[in-house]
Amino acid sequence: MTHHSVTRRTTVAMAALAVMGAVSAASDATAQSAAPDSPKAKSVVSLVDQAAALVDAKGKAAFADFRQKGSEWFHGDTYVFVLDLNGVELCNGPRPDLEGKNLLGLKDRNGKAFHQAFVDTVKAHGAGWVDYLWPKPGTDTPVQKWSYVKAVTVDGTPALLGVGIYLD
Repeated sequence: MTHHSVTRRTTVAMAALAVMGAVSAASDATAQSAAPDSPKAKSVVSLVDQAAALVDAKGKAAFADFRQKGSEWFHGDTYVFVLDLNGVELCNGPRPDLEGKNLLGLKDRNGKAFHQAFVDTVKAHGAGWVDYLWPKPGTDTPVQKWSYVKAVTVDGTPALLGVGIYLD
């Protein structure tokens, strides 16, 4: 075997590994987290489906319902949030200060851009679970949170709707 053929084979192998790494990284970026298996998780999926149906029926007018503290949509540390696919928060019951802001770059304590993960999950799968670290309402300490997100259309705008849960 000549030096040239060894060098060429090495170059081809390195290029193949680079492509495989890029494909793996791309699928990791859109990978759907495994769903938490609990009764609370199952109720969140149901709540998201009901909220999505309300958005289908009422459009942005449903946001007033989602902001009602003490309602089925916003109670304790459970609330509905809506984000357009460009990353702009459209509705967030406990954090109205986030509405109108692009949150794609917002990262959790471990550096996970979880709003980007929401968008990626919806674009790749239509719906799914994303886990990240986030403080419970009224606290400053981030803990593991899971959000179930689903594609919706809000008055003609592609968006996603989600509800998060803390499993502790």
